[in-house]
Order: sequence, then structure tokens, then C-alpha cells
Amino acid sequence: MSMRSSLGRARGLGSTGEGVGHWWVQRATAVALVPLALWLVISVIRVAGADYQHFQQWLARPGNATLMVLLLVATFHHAQLGLQVVIEDYVHRESTRIAGILVMKAIIVLLGTFSVVSVLKIAFGG
Repeated sequence: MSMRSSLGRARGLGSTGEGVGHWWVQRATAVALVPLALWLVISVIRVAGADYQHFQQWLARPGNATLMVLLLVATFHHAQLGLQVVIEDYVHRESTRIAGILVMKAIIVLLGTFSVVSVLKIAFGG
């Protein structure tokens, strides 16, 4: 029999505090994606029907290339955060959950890197 109260026994068994940071970053990327997505829609409308050379010149402008890279980074990071929450919430077996998160993060890094390199290659005339 323990002399500790229920609160004393429960202390230290709760949240590790990591969820709050994850939640804030997910909200920050969501907020960042709003103006970036609006910029993308407006830009696509402006260059609609243009040939590749015109598009390459448009993307070669430092502001456009920077905003495109920021959009890609925010999109893939936001996707990674959201998918991690889904995996953590719905995959109950610990080994499968860890494997799923690692595979998902690897795929996100691969696709994100490929996307950013593609933008830079187009922007720099490749």
C-alpha cells in the first residue's frame, strides 16, 4: 500500500511536452501556406499559356524562386507533421508505428528535395 496520493502517483506519467511544439509548428506552416498558396494561384494565372522559356524566365526571378522554394518546404513539412499525427493516432503497434513514421519521413524528404532541386534547376536555366 502506498502512502502517495493519486496526484502524486500520476505525476511524471503525463505528456512529455513535445506535442505542444508539434502543434505550433503545424499551425505555423498552415498559416504560412495561405499567402504562399494565394501567390501560387495568382502566378499560375499570370503565366497560363506561356511557353517553357517564358516560365523559366519567370521562375529565374529571385523573388519567384524563393517563394516557390518556401512553398515547397512549408508544404512538405506540413504534410509530414500531419501524416505523423495520423500514424501516431491510428497505428497501435509500436514497431509498425515507428517504421511507418520513418518511411513516411524518408519519402517526404526525398520528394521535397527532388522538388526543390527541380525548381532550382529550372530557375538557373538547367
